[in-house]
Amino acid sequence: MVMPFNADEIFEMAEQIERNGAKYYRAAAKKLPVLRQALLDLAAMEDVHEKTFAAMRAELSASEKVPLVFDPDAQAQAYLRVLADGHVFNIRIDPAKLLAEQKSPQDILKTAIGLERDSIAFYVGLRDGVSQKAGKDKVEAIIKEEMSHIVILNQKLAELK
Repeated sequence: MVMPFNADEIFEMAEQIERNGAKYYRAAAKKLPVLRQALLDLAAMEDVHEKTFAAMRAELSASEKVPLVFDPDAQAQAYLRVLADGHVFNIRIDPAKLLAEQKSPQDILKTAIGLERDSIAFYVGLRDGVSQKAGKDKVEAIIKEEMSHIVILNQKLAELK
């Protein structure tokens, strides 16, 4: 069953995904001094994306914040957090622990590339729930930036070979 989300819920998920991504990159920067600056730059980009989504969320009208399903116990909000935390840049797993499982800088970058792909797929799947008025063009711009992260990560991976 697909649960319909309103724009407010979509932006809430997006903010969480960006926080998770920034946390991963900061943890990776500590583990990979040779790539420290590039990873910190990616974390900073994720921070900007989070702020963009937060600003878009703040500009929503009251009608765009109305839940599309009856949810008196806020279960949908809890579900959104689980969805964002569990599918893209999982924060239930400490990034340091996730990174500890990676044996090489190449493994860390390959994992980051996979996580970026997941976030792109997530945003592409959700952008249809965002109206032009609510900032669909901003979501599309963030998708493009996330694609650029894959390019950066691939370039860093090639430099390590």
